[in-house]
Amino acid sequence: MGINLSNLLNSKSKNTRMIDFQDLDHIEGLSISVVSANLYNDSRDDLSMFYFRDGANYASVYTQSKILSENIKWNLSQNSKKIYSLLVNTRNANAFTGKQGYESLKKLSNQISTGLSKKQEQDEDSPKKISPKEIMFGCTGTIGEKFPCEKILHQIPNLINKIRYTQNKFIWMKAALGIMTTDTKPKLTMEKCKIGNKNIKIYGIAKGSGMIHPNMATTLAYIFTDAKLSNDILNKLLKKNISTTFNAITCDGDTSTNDMATIFATGKVDNSQITNLNDKKIQNFDKALNQVLLNLAKRVVSDGEGSSKFVTINVNRCKSEIEAKQIAFSIANSPLVKTAIAGEDPNWGRIVMAIGKAGPKINLKKLSIKFGDLKIVQDGKLHQNYNEKKTSLYMKNENIDLDIEIFTGTKSFSVYTMDFTKKYIDINTDYRS
Repeated sequence: MGINLSNLLNSKSKNTRMIDFQDLDHIEGLSISVVSANLYNDSRDDLSMFYFRDGANYASVYTQSKILSENIKWNLSQNSKKIYSLLVNTRNANAFTGKQGYESLKKLSNQISTGLSKKQEQDEDSPKKISPKEIMFGCTGTIGEKFPCEKILHQIPNLINKIRYTQNKFIWMKAALGIMTTDTKPKLTMEKCKIGNKNIKIYGIAKGSGMIHPNMATTLAYIFTDAKLSNDILNKLLKKNISTTFNAITCDGDTSTNDMATIFATGKVDNSQITNLNDKKIQNFDKALNQVLLNLAKRVVSDGEGSSKFVTINVNRCKSEIEAKQIAFSIANSPLVKTAIAGEDPNWGRIVMAIGKAGPKINLKKLSIKFGDLKIVQDGKLHQNYNEKKTSLYMKNENIDLDIEIFTGTKSFSVYTMDFTKKYIDINTDYRS
């Protein structure tokens, strides 16, 4: 199973930030296969299968858009206790495809479940008959185009034939490359931790570059662990940690029809049973999961369409976390702020504008704004030692930190975003060609 070199070379076409990749290896109970279904009319990988030979417990969060892709509708309607396979295609979102799109997933799930059931008979001492309802789908790409069911159906036997029961870093890289759309580089990360005295792995891959905003963002994020955790605990852990990770990023303020983040637990490590999140034995896993999600979320922003800057906005001393989040996103989603950052212009007045329009009350007499370590506004007015040349020099950095203090309380929130460049327009005017 070789790496698709054209995908990998394309992923390095940008003078990248966060291009370092960890060496993900084997997670017991998981198999990965990746092929080309010619969805882009070329040989790039565009179809990825994740197979859990003994099933996996799982939990998901999905887009809050009122228009859902057909695969999200499918995933929400199954309610299976375990999942045996996740199939992800790129190039086509399967959104606004109606009956044809949903019926295609029925056909695919039938073929996948039949093929994997035969695989069970060949390889397992106690084979299981896998149900179509135990198959999950991820779709990403263009909205409104006919779903390429026949192309994908044709490749299901090939995907199943390529299943291997040991992974390595090359297979993980191949999977991360295989789910990309306008991304310029793959996104994958890992953490190791303990539950009690048992060693646990948490691996993750994601895609996302544009149409990024909370309520998931145009992101597919898949987390895999060998821990033994119930669906209920996984659901609570995912919802808790998504709020400060994937729901704390924005590239352009748009939310997709296809957004999903799912965690799968193969249960191959016989760790202590966890029944609630207050159990001290789950604390290390909780922190490690947050790191995996945050790392992937930051990689999505770093790879934002046409971006040249990675921007962190910390809003502190607010009355509530909700108000801090409102102000942070008001700054992050302002086209005027984003274009000023792209132009390396220290136009702090645009930050002031975005704070003022956000809605929450502020203590103007104490308001503070910093660019990195440089004090811009203090006590509600321009700092007496403000230096335009030093601030202009700071704006040339690839990583920009904006720190704002509101002085109405003690709560804070951090948002991660990118700038707007001419390349963003180029990418999105040329997206379907």
